[in-house]
Amino acid sequence: MPFGGNDWLALTREETLEPDIPICDPHHHFWDFRTQRIPYQRYLLHELADDVNSGHNVKSTVFIEARSMYRTDGPEEMRPVGEVEFVQGLAAASASGLYGPTKIAAAIVGHANLNLGDAVEPVLEALHAASPNRFRGIRHSVTWDPHPEVEITSAHRAEGQLLSDNFRAGARVLARMGMSLEAWMYFPQLPELADFAKAVPNLPIILNHIGGLLRVGPYANRDDEVLATWREGLAAVAECPNVNVKLGGVGMPRTGMDWHDRDTPIGSEELAESMAPFMNYCIEQFGPDRSMFESNFPVDKVGYSYHVMYNAFKRLSSGYSDSERASMFHDTAARVYKVED
Repeated sequence: MPFGGNDWLALTREETLEPDIPICDPHHHFWDFRTQRIPYQRYLLHELADDVNSGHNVKSTVFIEARSMYRTDGPEEMRPVGEVEFVQGLAAASASGLYGPTKIAAAIVGHANLNLGDAVEPVLEALHAASPNRFRGIRHSVTWDPHPEVEITSAHRAEGQLLSDNFRAGARVLARMGMSLEAWMYFPQLPELADFAKAVPNLPIILNHIGGLLRVGPYANRDDEVLATWREGLAAVAECPNVNVKLGGVGMPRTGMDWHDRDTPIGSEELAESMAPFMNYCIEQFGPDRSMFESNFPVDKVGYSYHVMYNAFKRLSSGYSDSERASMFHDTAARVYKVED
């Protein structure tokens, strides 16, 4: 059976819904020679351009770090600067207009190890120097779970990083320098994020992928308990006005969906119906002005196409006002990442 791949995705074709709605896609990656068993070993400018030019009005995008193209020499803490250098080049190529009208990587989010505490400052300075006009902040994944069946995606594998003095010292440096933090964790860690966000109230925080919902492994077939815990944690985080949320990431198999295992890819009507309970709860808690639809491509591309995904977002948001939809599709992301498109 096919597992992702453009030929498989092409089996489901749809007309573009509401093609004039402006979109700022606040979350995608670039990489090459990926080692994981995924169908998208290469996802660079050509591949993203094919996706964003598939029918929707994507004005701009935001690159989010993915541990790609790190330097192979120099101080360990400085090696992630290579990723920002790499993406700055792709963004410059996009600005030529040869790849379409979308401002690809109009904002860039890199990585720095906040566990360095105050010593993270020269790393942040180097990241900014690598992209003075596009660099906006960092993502430091803190994913952690005690169950061995759950994949830990963090490069710095430790429990309770958000609660540590060193991490918080590094976060205060980030805030002082006017940068933002992407928060990627699993849903049992949401109370830690709420505590952290209150401790660093002047730091803009963007919660990735609806709060890291897990419905596989030890969390499979336990929706009553799992979703109650997720909702409670998400509500606590939403009380922190410095936190925004990204509406996406549900195409990852860890959310418990079977979309990547189908003979024919899911269509937008079914996808919208499946996503709506999760997305609507997030919007209810954070409000449209702190919510943004994200692609999380190519990670979510294992389950559905870019075109179908944004059709689904448009379907599930059809009950909101024009201004609320404008916030979720474009304006929230453009404000948070200081994008002019």
